[in-house]
Amino acid sequence: MNTSISIVADPNQMYETENDIPLLRRTALNVLMNQRLASAIDLQLQLKQAHWNVKGPNFIGLHELFDKVSEAIEPYVDMIAERIVQLGGTAEGTIRGAANRSRLTEYPSSIGDGSAHVDAVAHALSTFAYESRNTITEADELEDAVTADLFTEVTRGIDKWLWFVEAHHQATK
Repeated sequence: MNTSISIVADPNQMYETENDIPLLRRTALNVLMNQRLASAIDLQLQLKQAHWNVKGPNFIGLHELFDKVSEAIEPYVDMIAERIVQLGGTAEGTIRGAANRSRLTEYPSSIGDGSAHVDAVAHALSTFAYESRNTITEADELEDAVTADLFTEVTRGIDKWLWFVEAHHQATK
């Protein structure tokens, strides 16, 4: 196991399980995944913020797109939370907890223009994708192929939605 992962957690906070991943690794995985859970919850709500507040000539297309992306993120939130619990941890998914732990930047509340929302959503999606890719690596280092696979699936989906969102700014060459 690579010791470069510096996740401090209390193994006493873990539930007993017959899962064969050693307690210290499960504890580190749970801390890592609770961090991603917070960012996933934040991401989903940022998409709703964009969905509710987008304005401009591309309103209906962006309004519907942002809603679809938000809906697509919901299963990821659930999958991450359930994996935490499978490993004997507690999924920390309250809004206050998510707000304190999310690695995403605050979504700008003062924007209305569709183009500005596209930029903000693209930034949030790319930040979450970056973190998810890092989680794949960290889960591999903690010898948990299942968690790495889960985040491969999540990252694949987020990359697809990032492509859909960014296409609104990309022109034919």
